[in-house]
Amino acid sequence: MKIKHISHFKSNSAMESFGFMPDGEEVSICELANKNGIQMKVMGFGATLTSLKVPLKNGDFVDVVLGFDTLDAYMQSFNLESAPYLGATVGRFAGRINEGEFKLNGKTISLNKNNNGNSLHGGSIGFSQKNWKLKKYSEGKNPSVTFTCVSADDEEHFPGELSVDLTYMLSDENELIIEYIASTTEDTIINLTHHSYFNLDGHQSSVVNQEMRVNSQRILETTASGIPTGRFLNVANCPFDFTAARTCPSKIDTTFILNKEKEYAASLFNSDKTLKMSVYTNQPAVHIYVGGNCFNTIKGKENASYHPTSGICFETQNFPDAPNHEHFPSSVLRKGELYYHKTIYKFQSF
Repeated sequence: MKIKHISHFKSNSAMESFGFMPDGEEVSICELANKNGIQMKVMGFGATLTSLKVPLKNGDFVDVVLGFDTLDAYMQSFNLESAPYLGATVGRFAGRINEGEFKLNGKTISLNKNNNGNSLHGGSIGFSQKNWKLKKYSEGKNPSVTFTCVSADDEEHFPGELSVDLTYMLSDENELIIEYIASTTEDTIINLTHHSYFNLDGHQSSVVNQEMRVNSQRILETTASGIPTGRFLNVANCPFDFTAARTCPSKIDTTFILNKEKEYAASLFNSDKTLKMSVYTNQPAVHIYVGGNCFNTIKGKENASYHPTSGICFETQNFPDAPNHEHFPSSVLRKGELYYHKTIYKFQSF
């Protein structure tokens, strides 16, 4: 049977069609701009940030996030040997859950396994591959767009029907503000995050000449397969000490425990120190990952060839494998409660 594609968007609108899912469902893409000229594009597939163009003092613009030009490329990227999750919203549970199992209310829950016998980033079909519905859109001061998603009870074997509203806002202070609000019909676990790969020299560059700082003295110790052991390691005098700004590592896949007294998490500086991004969050950790490699299989935006140091992720979140460690912050969302997560990426040009 042939699927008929019907578009509901006008071509001159700030909201347009980005294409169609395999079942014929339309994917929307929205463009927002603040009064200072920052331009952002977000689409429904994966509630994904596809473009973020920041003005520099010299009048140029730099697109600071990795992405693809087509919906098909985003979908195909999940078939790569290591899916990059470019710009996507990750859930129901960001990071790994050991052997895809955890206990909740005395019952063992067995999730779908999609990463070396573990559950990663929500399982086989996480929030990153769902077509989120456009709920609200506003222009003018502090323009924003809200997407919504409902994950059915037992999807990927997570308990409870989980409903999530996700809002992207551009403030007039040059902040990209991301807010998540979620509720569940049964006790469940939740850990949402944003998976943009940032590159302040532009998405076609490498991050190895950029500098970062992290508001953390401790990291999670992990096994070779990336599962937390439960131990916290001090970063002093080790390669993971970013308490002062240091050059980005070419390889990192590490959860930093944030200092609790402030919501400041991390900073990134471009190679000539003309652009700075600061990260703020109400979450207990930021997982930092350098990557973006598309294995010369899929071209990025503007025909870019993304490689292992194309971008750096600041995934603000709870600790990976939190349900299996009693001394980690709780990731349980009870029926009748609300999950609230707020993260800010603030840009300053010099």
